[in-house]
Amino acid sequence: MFDLTGRTALITGGARGLGAAMAHGLAEFGAEIAIFDVVEEGHEICEEIAEQHGVSAEFYEVDVTSESRIEEAVGEVVDAFGQVHILINNAGIYYPTPVLETSLEDWDHLLRVDLTGYFLMAKHTIPQMPEEGARIINIASIAGHSAFEQSAAYCVAKGGVIELTQSLAYEFGSRGIRVNAICPGTFVTDMTSEQLEDEDFKQTMKNQVPLGRAGEAEEIKGLAVYLASDASSYMSGSIIDLDGGWTCHV
Repeated sequence: MFDLTGRTALITGGARGLGAAMAHGLAEFGAEIAIFDVVEEGHEICEEIAEQHGVSAEFYEVDVTSESRIEEAVGEVVDAFGQVHILINNAGIYYPTPVLETSLEDWDHLLRVDLTGYFLMAKHTIPQMPEEGARIINIASIAGHSAFEQSAAYCVAKGGVIELTQSLAYEFGSRGIRVNAICPGTFVTDMTSEQLEDEDFKQTMKNQVPLGRAGEAEEIKGLAVYLASDASSYMSGSIIDLDGGWTCHV
């Protein structure tokens, strides 16, 4: 039921953090892996995946704000693997965006990476997916439905990812493409390392998160495998929080 042998998974932002964890997770169950990222660590992750799990894994340097590069790179994946069966939209950035202090350029850049990039990946990957059995997993955030201080652009982008997920699920369900979103809370990654060292934030985690801690990257693997596999065959348009219980009481 969870077997992914013979399927190709394309993961954006897959060179580190949650993306790398999900790439390893899907490879453990037999998926071939294609990683899109802008950092060179992608080569190392692909070498690790191939060595540890015995599957093919290829890295492609792709900026998800570039439609021409996305279209070109998806074509390269199809040439190498044949089809794309699973798309995980994960590439993202974060920086504070207090409304009165945020430039239009910073606002636009964050939305282009964290939202428009998801749209562009879906636009150019869906035509390369099989008529039945394809899956798209969008990595949103609990910030997409719960406001966070000085994070207007990020919250807007992740809220948009939630709506994009449901729109894609509705539009392409008749083609057998299932589309779901994971909304992580705070996980231990390079992007959150500075935040997690702040004593006030540590106390917030203890006070607000029932499990009392941030998530570890490994803890997203099971859900990603579930959504990518036949085990979730009747699930589409679902928005799933993975946050240690943070949003169950707010």
